[in-house]
Amino acid sequence: MSGSGFFVVIEGPEGSGKSTLAAPLAEQMRRHGVDPVLTREPGGTRVAELARQAVLDPEHPVGPLAELFFYLAARADLVQTVIRPALAAGRVVLSDRFTLSTEAYQMAGRGLPAEVVLPANRAAADGLRPDLTLILDLPPAVGRARQEASGKRLDRLDGESAEFHRRVIDYYLGVSDVTVRHLDARLPPDRLLQTAWAELVAAAPQWFGGVTA
Repeated sequence: MSGSGFFVVIEGPEGSGKSTLAAPLAEQMRRHGVDPVLTREPGGTRVAELARQAVLDPEHPVGPLAELFFYLAARADLVQTVIRPALAAGRVVLSDRFTLSTEAYQMAGRGLPAEVVLPANRAAADGLRPDLTLILDLPPAVGRARQEASGKRLDRLDGESAEFHRRVIDYYLGVSDVTVRHLDARLPPDRLLQTAWAELVAAAPQWFGGVTA
C-alpha cells in the first residue's frame, strides 16, 4: 500500500445499530487480512471520553452551543491522536460517527446555524473527510423500540423529543455524496453486514479483496 489509509464511518440515528454493525464489520475486515483501528464519537481518547460522559449525561443539561463545542473538542483530540496517525501509517480506520453526526444533531436537530457549525466542524476534523460513509436509515419509532427492548439506559440525546429525532433522520435521509451509501437498518444483522461489506468491496477492492461476506 501507499502508506495512505482508508477511513470508513458508520452514521445514523439512535437505535439504528451502528455499534452492532461496527464489531462484526471489523471482524470481517480481519478475516480479509485488514486489522482496522476501531473508534467512536464522542470518545476514543481519554479527553474525548471525558467529553462524552459530560455531554451525554441526562442529569446535566447543556445548551446547544456548549454541546457543539463538547463534540468538537472530542473530535479534534481523536483526529490528532488516533485517526490521522493511523491513516498516515496506512491503516483502515472504522469510526462509529464523525462530522456528519454534528451536522445532523447540532445543525438540523438543535437548529444551530450552518455558518457556525460547518466551519467549526471542518476545523475540529482538521479537514479530514471519510473515504466511505455508511448511513443506517431507520424510522425513529423503530429506533426507540429497539433501545427500550435492549434495556439501554437512555442518555441525554436519546431522551429528546420525537420532533428532534425526526429532524435528525430527515437530515440523514437527504445526504447525497459520491462517498455516501444509505443502508436499510431494518435488515437482519447478518443481511446488514453483507450489504455493508459489499459497499466496502465496491468502494475499495484494493483493501478488501473483492470477496463478499
